[in-house]
Amino acid sequence: MIVVRSLIFVTLFYLWSAAYSIAILPLLVAPPMWMLRSLTLWSAGINFLLRVCCGVKVEIRGRENIPTGSALIAAKHQCMLDVFAQFGVLPGAVFVTKKELMWIPLFGWEARKMGMVVVDRSGHSGALRKMMRDTQIQFDKAPRQLLIFPEGTRTAPGATPDYKPGVAGLYREFNLPVVPVATNSGVHWPAHGFLRHPGTIVFEYLEPIQPGLKRAEFMRILQERIETASEKLLAL
Repeated sequence: MIVVRSLIFVTLFYLWSAAYSIAILPLLVAPPMWMLRSLTLWSAGINFLLRVCCGVKVEIRGRENIPTGSALIAAKHQCMLDVFAQFGVLPGAVFVTKKELMWIPLFGWEARKMGMVVVDRSGHSGALRKMMRDTQIQFDKAPRQLLIFPEGTRTAPGATPDYKPGVAGLYREFNLPVVPVATNSGVHWPAHGFLRHPGTIVFEYLEPIQPGLKRAEFMRILQERIETASEKLLAL
C-alpha cells in the first residue's frame, strides 16, 4: 500500500509543480516578492498531497522564533521537502542553491527572479566570496531570510553530521542572528527513492544565536542545537 500511495504522490507532486511553474510565469515581469509569496500556495499544495496520499502531516514548531526581518536560517537537510516547506513559513526566503539547479526548465528562471543565491560548489574560496556579494545584494533590496544548509547536502537521519564553514562566514560577515532549524523529514521522505512513510514531519525553529560569537563557539552551539533537537524528533 505504501508503494502505491507513494507512486500516486510522486506523480501528483510533479504534475502540481509543473502546472504551478507554468501558472506563475507571468510573475517574471512583476516585482520579485510577488513570485516568492506566490510559492506559499505551492508549498501548501505539496503538504496537502503528502497528507492525503501518504498520511504524512507537516508540522511547524517554534513559530515565535521565525524572523520577519533580515536573518540567517541554518537548517538540517534530509530531503527535498526541507526547501519546499520554507516557502510556506518564511516571509522573504532566499536560498543558497547549487548552480546545476539553474538549468532546470522554468525553475531556473523563477529562482533567479526571486533572488536565489547561486553557488558553484567547485569554486572554493571564490565561490564563497561570490555568495557573500550576492547575499548582500539581496539584503540591500529588502528584509530577507537567507536559508543555508550547513552540511551542504542531504544527510540520512541519525548520520554523523559534517558542518561546513560557509555558515560561519555568513554569520561573521553579516552580523545577523542565526535561527537553527531541526527536522526529522528524512524519516518520512528519504533522500533517495520514492517511498513516503506515514507520520509527522516536524520543522522546529530553535532559539536564535545572536551575533558576536567567536567562530568555533558559534559552530559548536549551532551543531549542538540542531543535532540535539533533530535527534529528539526522530522518535515521531
